Amino acid sequence: MKKIIFLALALILVGSLTLFVTCNIPSQKAEVKASENYYTNSIATPPIPDEINFAGEAVPIDVYWVRENLEKECISQCYLHSRTILIFKRSSRFFPIIEEILKEENVPLDFKYLCLAESGLENVSSPAKASGFWQFLEGTGRSYGLEITEYVDERYNLEKSTHAACKYLKKLYERFGSWTLAAAAYNMGENGLAKNREMQGNKDYYDLWLNSETSRYLFRIISFKLLFENPTAYGIHLNATDYYQPISYKEISVSSSITDLNSFATRHNCLYREIKELNPWLRSTKLPVSSKPYKIKVPEQSKAKYFDLYNKNSK
Repeated sequence: MKKIIFLALALILVGSLTLFVTCNIPSQKAEVKASENYYTNSIATPPIPDEINFAGEAVPIDVYWVRENLEKECISQCYLHSRTILIFKRSSRFFPIIEEILKEENVPLDFKYLCLAESGLENVSSPAKASGFWQFLEGTGRSYGLEITEYVDERYNLEKSTHAACKYLKKLYERFGSWTLAAAAYNMGENGLAKNREMQGNKDYYDLWLNSETSRYLFRIISFKLLFENPTAYGIHLNATDYYQPISYKEISVSSSITDLNSFATRHNCLYREIKELNPWLRSTKLPVSSKPYKIKVPEQSKAKYFDLYNKNSK
């Protein structure tokens, strides 16, 4: 009897071990591995350098409220994971365009980070109805040469709005004599900043008591600069293929009205959605043309494959 019980227990044990081993053999279907740079979330204070500058102007990082405010924005960007990652991924598609125009307009390259603070490189519209990557209000946009109508809104045209932003920033720099103050005025409005400087008898942005949004503004911009200049120090680990690549396109000059953009897309062997994505300044399903021609971007290849874009741009 004891032998039977012992034999039964032995069979149960062998069966259990077999089941355990079988269940733990990696499936051949599950060959997709996590990225080697997979980031395990942790909580820590982001590093703050001892010396920082914005547009060539020193940031007084040794002053306690300057350091603490910058730390606050760095912490915010480091732990807003989804937004921060998407901003990094979009940067490779749009930064080359922005940087080229900043150089052409002789505006410091650090102002590309102002664009991140404004919109995160998305064509968003604020509750105050500021629109596009550079968040122009309608009146300001028009005053810097942007067409804004029912059919066309050039605040959503990256090239034209970036040129307009540069012209505005250079005007602000000429008035305030500082790129830091030009950035603050871009957010607050030049008259509002001028009144605060006069009332407080102080011309240094870092010493002024301003509204909560403008008080955070420069620190938010600088936090993006720190993250982009040393991403791994802030826990950002993206592979080269994680970054969104520019879309190859050709420009079609249009001098007569388009009654149906969908038909226009079909004639140029692409999709309506591709026309709208490449030309977000087109705000309707048609484009009346009267006094000036327009240039519409059309993809060189409709429905381009993700890794084909990467391979083409990485050569």
